[in-house]
Amino acid sequence: MDAINPGKTVSLCIMSGKGGVGKTNISLNLGFALRDMGHKSLLMDCDLGLANLDVLLGLAPEKNLQDMLAGSALAQEVVQTIEPGLDILPAASGVPEMVEMDQNQQGALFDKLTDLVADYEFLILDLGAGISGTVLSLARMAQMRVVLVTPEPTSLTDGYAIIKVLHSRFGVRDFLVVVNQATAQESKQTFQRLNLACKNFLGFELVHLGHVRLDRTMTAAVIHQTPLARHAPDCPAIKDIANLAARVAHYRNENLESIAGRQALKQILPTPT
Repeated sequence: MDAINPGKTVSLCIMSGKGGVGKTNISLNLGFALRDMGHKSLLMDCDLGLANLDVLLGLAPEKNLQDMLAGSALAQEVVQTIEPGLDILPAASGVPEMVEMDQNQQGALFDKLTDLVADYEFLILDLGAGISGTVLSLARMAQMRVVLVTPEPTSLTDGYAIIKVLHSRFGVRDFLVVVNQATAQESKQTFQRLNLACKNFLGFELVHLGHVRLDRTMTAAVIHQTPLARHAPDCPAIKDIANLAARVAHYRNENLESIAGRQALKQILPTPT
């Protein structure tokens, strides 16, 4: 197991160009996998208008990020412990104003979180799908960026779109790719197509982090509102996610100088006025 330097929080966002590719399930179970490897992690639900990490966990939080931003709750009051070593910051659902936060609102949010996230080795940001301003700002801020796609052409096209927008607007060039609901061969072919497009049209290449097999057990876990990592810990998808977690930790260590050269939060956002 790769050692993580305590006190160096790494922010990792998981994003997708389109919805329905399994992003929240991957985020959740990746958190469990990192926790099981001994890496204290915080899951932050960043699908700020349509939050559902808490639903997958069967939780009914009394407070969420909206309460924290409104000043009616402290960050420490919003955090909920799932298991020792893994916590969650739940967001609000059905709150339109949370979807498009301006930079001052984002800065205020990160100000409230700065001290909190220092206690964790990984901050996992489960972003909303698409290319909204809030999604792009959070993706730009993150130190590691995972783009989740499936072998479907629409997912591949939309995955390329979010990479292109982040590159053209902000100069971002470092992306990790995970292919969900795919065999090893399908994952390889899907990644090659996406990587070739980025190489030819954007001038840089991607990193293939791995794949997660299509696993019908995932549906049962969702219905039972139990993370797949605990519902069926030996199923194929969880074995794949455990491999992803090991590669995330390894990539973090191999690129520590560039990744840890800035704070896990707020390094590119203006000071709120």
